[in-house]
Amino acid sequence: MARTWLSVRVDLVSGRGDDFWPRPGRVFAAAPSHTFGQLAQAIDAAFARWDLAHMHMFTLADGTGVTSLDQWDGDAPDGSIDSRATKLNRLALGEQFAYVFDFGDDWAHLCTVGEQKIDPFDTAGFKPDAPTAYWGWGAMPDQYGRGWDGDDGESPQPKRPSRPLADLPPILPWWGPTRR
Repeated sequence: MARTWLSVRVDLVSGRGDDFWPRPGRVFAAAPSHTFGQLAQAIDAAFARWDLAHMHMFTLADGTGVTSLDQWDGDAPDGSIDSRATKLNRLALGEQFAYVFDFGDDWAHLCTVGEQKIDPFDTAGFKPDAPTAYWGWGAMPDQYGRGWDGDDGESPQPKRPSRPLADLPPILPWWGPTRR
């Protein structure tokens, strides 16, 4: 396969009022025929978002907003274009743009198109059907800032048990009340 795909680096800059440093990130293989909506879905999955009922917007370097227009009920920002229909082929090599997910918590990302096109087989090992993360670094913060199941934002973190694997079923040799 020829080098016809884009490599898009996505760095998580901020969210929930926090600026991240070092910034966690992922790099995606994406065909020019994929849409911005598909890239948004891939970013949200790679950045561990599980409540996807929030809106998103890409802001291109020229200020153009790319968003899911049907979610705005006719009130989309002037000049915005539909992320479900707009293809990534409008991006240039080396171009930078922003992606924001959830306008309340403002998960803001810097996106950078690689300087060279890639072959998805050489880079990712296969030809994905949609934009796909193939490299990454950093820990992903929880979408709502929760540190454990049942975190209400006020209770202290549960104390680590002296044998933290003892409560697990003995499916693996090192799990369970007694190690085999």
